[in-house]
Amino acid sequence: MRDLEETIEKAWRERDALADRGAAERAALAGAVEEVFAGLEAGRIRVAEPGAGGWRVNEWVKQAILLAFRLWDARVIDGPWGGRAFDRIPLRFGDWTAADFARARIRIAPGAIIRRGAHLGPDVVCMPSFVNVGAHVGAGTMVDTWATIGSCAQIGARCHISGGAGIGGVLEPLQAAPVIIEDDVFIGARAEIAEGVIVERGAVIAMGVFLSASTRIVDRETGEVFTGRVPAGAVVVPGALPGPAGGPALAAAVIVKRVDARTRAKVALNELLRP
Repeated sequence: MRDLEETIEKAWRERDALADRGAAERAALAGAVEEVFAGLEAGRIRVAEPGAGGWRVNEWVKQAILLAFRLWDARVIDGPWGGRAFDRIPLRFGDWTAADFARARIRIAPGAIIRRGAHLGPDVVCMPSFVNVGAHVGAGTMVDTWATIGSCAQIGARCHISGGAGIGGVLEPLQAAPVIIEDDVFIGARAEIAEGVIVERGAVIAMGVFLSASTRIVDRETGEVFTGRVPAGAVVVPGALPGPAGGPALAAAVIVKRVDARTRAKVALNELLRP
């Protein structure tokens, strides 16, 4: 893995000279990028991964994804929506058989669009939705109708991304962190999570909540204010804060309580929907 990382980092430093390289050298580098994509899809490689000190972003993986746009030729893509596209990043599952899907234990409803480089864990269900390159979707998660999982976003296990929800993506700037949704999180319909926000384990985000890196998340009971992070087990609803000097109110989010059995029962996914 370290050799692959060094190959990608060297190519990234020299990316402006890629067009001047010989065909054999470009082919070898394209093969290295393909290896990264295969690792992403298998879950062996991730754009961001948890560790003892918190989440760590692997910038070299994002570099490999961006290099694909220079090394891979654009091609005509026949889409699951019945139309055609022309792009450098193809779709996943184009040559999969029923046996392949059965082994992977994933269910893809008609109209779902999954790009190369995205990982879907076992027992994932994708309704007509969009999962972008580099995203990681953990085991048992439901991506509901018209939800969008942005490039490199990290979604944990047993989550429910409800209809129309948007999980923001990030490729550039390289040092920017992707949105991270940890295990057992519920994201309500039409909610939007962007700009590297981390939603910690077991949190519930209500319908229509908008969270960016600067959104104030106020705990109604303690008065504590969070930005860029939703604490584990928090139940978050839309809110507003008074504007400065009596001006317009500022959009915010409010932690109204911590998850309890009643809340968990309301947001639990029906097991009959699993693959």
